[in-house]
Amino acid sequence: MTFEIETTDAQTQARTGKIYTDNGIIETPIFMPVGTAGT
Repeated sequence: MTFEIETTDAQTQARTGKIYTDNGIIETPIFMPVGTAGT
């Protein structure tokens, strides 16, 4: 898995990018809910 930053905002430092996985490409920012054994 690799992560590539595509753009950065000069005022807020917000970023957009892409996460490359074996299963495909995920464009960020994205809401990615993650559950744990405690939830």
